[in-house]
Amino acid sequence: MSADEREELAEGSLISHLVELRDRLLRAVIAVAVLFAPCAYFSNELFTLVATPLMERMPKGTSMIATSLVSPFLAPLKLSLFVALFAAMPYVLYQAWAFVAPGLYKHEKRFAVPLVVSSIVLFYCGVAFAYFVVFPLMFAFFTTSAPVGVQMMTDMQNYLDFVLLLFFAFGVAFEIPVATVLLISTGMVSVETLTKNRGYVLLGIFIIAAFLTPPDALSQTMMAVPMYLLYEIGIILSRFLLKKRQQAGQVET
Repeated sequence: MSADEREELAEGSLISHLVELRDRLLRAVIAVAVLFAPCAYFSNELFTLVATPLMERMPKGTSMIATSLVSPFLAPLKLSLFVALFAAMPYVLYQAWAFVAPGLYKHEKRFAVPLVVSSIVLFYCGVAFAYFVVFPLMFAFFTTSAPVGVQMMTDMQNYLDFVLLLFFAFGVAFEIPVATVLLISTGMVSVETLTKNRGYVLLGIFIIAAFLTPPDALSQTMMAVPMYLLYEIGIILSRFLLKKRQQAGQVET
């Protein structure tokens, strides 16, 4: 094969990959758009649902307010977009998986599939943990800690930005077992190293939680404790997977 033929083959392969990437991205965008339509229709109900943990714990005679003229319209619409993206995430990740899967070996595919599925499930679990466990405790503390003479009236846009940040933070925090398994499986770090440095990991987790949560000890602890427990779960899973890998290697030999 001549150099010109090899160049044309490489160029054609690149173009075909770009076309496939475009198609995958387009499908993901369409999926989000399709889910956004019903979410936008029920945008006010979705915002009420997200605001319930705070509204149920606000002092009597107070309510959430809108300090901007367009906030009552834009804030629920913004939430609808995030809900649509959140609901479409399995399909979006499937498109990403379908794009990269042909270039993976068989054993890499067997490892990647449960990893992607567990990542999605853990992210959803983190969001659910924030909504059902963290928010009620945190808002109960915040609404009763205002000084005398200060009336709590939260702006709806600021509240939405606040809860979306916490949803994302807890969703990412719950990915710790996946990150731990990846680090150990790829050989970047050993189980023994992670086990010996538990104290440093715990300190780092509390520092990260302090940056990701509001400046109070309750919120920081509510994030740090599950993160550390998930870290320990990641170590246990890694030990199990390494043991299974060693047994499979002994059978092959």
